[in-house]
Amino acid sequence: MLAKRLALLARDLALEKKAEEPVILDIHKLSSMASFFVIMHGNSDPHVRAIGEFVQDELKKKKERPLHVEGFIEGKWVLMDYGSVIIHVFYRPVREFYGLERLWGNAKIVT
Repeated sequence: MLAKRLALLARDLALEKKAEEPVILDIHKLSSMASFFVIMHGNSDPHVRAIGEFVQDELKKKKERPLHVEGFIEGKWVLMDYGSVIIHVFYRPVREFYGLERLWGNAKIVT
């Protein structure tokens, strides 16, 4: 699946689980690690885990498997690395603390 399509699909799936303030950053000109970051948050540890599990399960149905996953146990910052797309599901205060949108402020926002 094309990276942009995967990023958009991940965002849409997360919205089905009531993810809040999803943002897709196009970082391909700024970094070689990935092309897109998909960033969102939930309002509790269980909410964060539910969003992450749903997105991962639905992408698996489409034959998309992550290269690496971490953070499900704590539920504060779930990271799913799909190679060209890295999905970040934060607990709201953790998202505010790390401020990935600020750190990657030169990235184009995908709508």
